[in-house]
Amino acid sequence: MTIKCGPLKAEMSCMNHLFDAVFKQFDSSTAFSMNSASISFTELNHKSHQIASWLYHNSNLQPGDRVVLQLPNMLQFPLFVIACMRAGLVLVLANPTYTPTELHFILKDSQAKGLITFAPLARKASIAMEGTDIDTVILTELGDLHPGFKGSLINQYVRRFAIPFSKDAIPQAFWLKELLQYEPNPRWQPVTQHASDLALLQYTGGTTGTPKGAMLSHQNLIANLSQLKHLLEIYTESGQERLYQPLPLYHIYAFTLTWSLFTQGAHAHLILDPSNSKALAQQLKQFKPTICAGINPLFSALMKQKCITPHAFSSLKLTISGGMALSKHLAQEWHEFTGCPIAEGYGLTECSPVVSVNRPDNIHLGTAGELLQHTSIRIIDEIGASLPMGEIGEIQVKGPQVMMGYWNQPDETQKVIDQEGWLSTGDIGFLTSEGRLSIIDRKKELICVSGFNVFPSELEALVCDIPGVEDCAAIGIPDAITGERIKLYVVTHSTSLTADSIRNYCKERLTGYKVPNSIEFCSQLPRSAVGKVQRGKLKELAERIKDASYTSHQLRSR
Repeated sequence: MTIKCGPLKAEMSCMNHLFDAVFKQFDSSTAFSMNSASISFTELNHKSHQIASWLYHNSNLQPGDRVVLQLPNMLQFPLFVIACMRAGLVLVLANPTYTPTELHFILKDSQAKGLITFAPLARKASIAMEGTDIDTVILTELGDLHPGFKGSLINQYVRRFAIPFSKDAIPQAFWLKELLQYEPNPRWQPVTQHASDLALLQYTGGTTGTPKGAMLSHQNLIANLSQLKHLLEIYTESGQERLYQPLPLYHIYAFTLTWSLFTQGAHAHLILDPSNSKALAQQLKQFKPTICAGINPLFSALMKQKCITPHAFSSLKLTISGGMALSKHLAQEWHEFTGCPIAEGYGLTECSPVVSVNRPDNIHLGTAGELLQHTSIRIIDEIGASLPMGEIGEIQVKGPQVMMGYWNQPDETQKVIDQEGWLSTGDIGFLTSEGRLSIIDRKKELICVSGFNVFPSELEALVCDIPGVEDCAAIGIPDAITGERIKLYVVTHSTSLTADSIRNYCKERLTGYKVPNSIEFCSQLPRSAVGKVQRGKLKELAERIKDASYTSHQLRSR
């Protein structure tokens, strides 16, 4: 059974055309803000043009070169995105928390010639750059886009007290403040780009192996932005929305969602440090968003803050969740607390990333919603045959948002994209009778016990319903008799919960082979930047300790 959704008419051929159109429509209104600083569409247009011209004329970077952008959620992020694309450069988004080894891999694999990073990260960046092709480095400080003397004070405070760093870590680096003094030739125009040109090299999370660079063209990005815009226009008002964005912009989900609302003139408020729950709540209270983006941990953290009352959400129109599975219990709690349901979607890096979304006025919890325009989905079995509606198999996607392939890995590309353009997602799911997509789990994370498949998400959802359980994750570990057995990690502050009580709860509700053999209590689970449980790290941990009972700062056995 194959599901298709309507034709798509993309209005722009490249991202620069999109930026130009937005800047013509919205001028003095605020485009982005962070803490007490903000930047208007007019300022963003002018400053990005300055920097793009400098990159084109004063650096050794050539159109088509890769530039790694390693910044947290700050005003400089959208500024450099636009500037690099206007200079004809290919963006590579990198996590600011990367170790030098992780950053080195991205720099080396992408063959990047440029690096733009947060000044406090310069020392790590200098180590990561060794043995790479990096020629141009640009550093920026937190207060660089804050007005006047205030910006200087912020930079001095960060440099001396908050995150001390040396300004000489990369002596040859250029600084954003210098670039903003540059006077471009008034006749210079941004580089002409085509729909098929590479725009973004987005590395996959690497949860199932070495990260791979998904090549996303201008056409891929424009298509997904157009698909989202078509949907969002039904529920939003151009130039009137306020997006509260605590999710990291270097992640493709937050990146695409933010730019799709940017095209409608929305004001996006960026959260620099979402781990600070009190600051997270205070900024939401002051900002009064109409649109809120998040994932389970963020929604939960906000509702737990004493300063947050339902009144803080009085303007809220849309709550959007993606990047990880949405908990039904949390979704219901959020709806009751805010009066606004959560619209969950599904996507993956290789699809720019959005594939399907629950319509805000027609939400079906437990599903990832209906397909975006001009997107096709089919469910296949182990031999590649299409399955009928309702049957479980691997999800394949086809549409204009599907990537060009993996960077310098043609063999890996052929493994996931067939000659007809169908992308094998590696996700297991099914299509409901109404045509909605339901995701069950990652194909590579299925647990096989005595020949029977166990979906970790099924077990996790059940255990999370136990009073006192805050979080959990299930993995399969090798077993000489059954092939694999189930190990469950549980986060709780309850003193009454025991491994036996959890196991008995499961025995009453699940068939025998789905009941966990081993249960460990822990203080937290390893998660990615957007909250996905990193089951690979749990498997590594289980292999190291060989299931032995022990106590450490991370886990405590009972």
